[in-house]
Amino acid sequence: MNKSTSNNQSPKVERKTVEKNRRIHMKNLCSELASLIPQHNITTSKQDQLDQATSHIKQLKENIDGLKLRKEQAILQSVGIDPSSSLTSSNDQEAKLGFVPPVFELRDHGLCLEVILISGRRKNFMLSEVISILEEEGAEVVSASFSVIGDKIFHTLHAQVRLCRVGVETTRAYERLKELIR
Repeated sequence: MNKSTSNNQSPKVERKTVEKNRRIHMKNLCSELASLIPQHNITTSKQDQLDQATSHIKQLKENIDGLKLRKEQAILQSVGIDPSSSLTSSNDQEAKLGFVPPVFELRDHGLCLEVILISGRRKNFMLSEVISILEEEGAEVVSASFSVIGDKIFHTLHAQVRLCRVGVETTRAYERLKELIR
């Protein structure tokens, strides 16, 4: 009988030990979390510490989103596009889903052309078709690059006039690109 009594108490002791270890582990994790958040006021309640950590994480996420927006605007400005223009602004819901309508700008620099295309990841176009249009209109693409920022893809193409005396029909190229992108 003694054996059965000790066997019955053994699982209870194990459960108590496991629970005690779990509580100690949770306490250590809460302390570590509390040490990572800025201390505006000292609170002793675990609930208050968790609330502060939650609000701090939300604030950090908002800061990250703001910095991403600033970065995107800086990139747009660096390529010469006004970030506040209606060409680059879009419905927030569509942008979050990646349904950003394509936007393009064609710049004529005399013997050179610069084409800037901005599209969402889900609404893409064939870059080869853009290059074909430029070549058909008398330009030779000398460089093409792209970068992805958030849900937008930025393409930049540089082209030069193939034959100086003929030139490039920029108006027609603009209209054809406009048709392709829409």
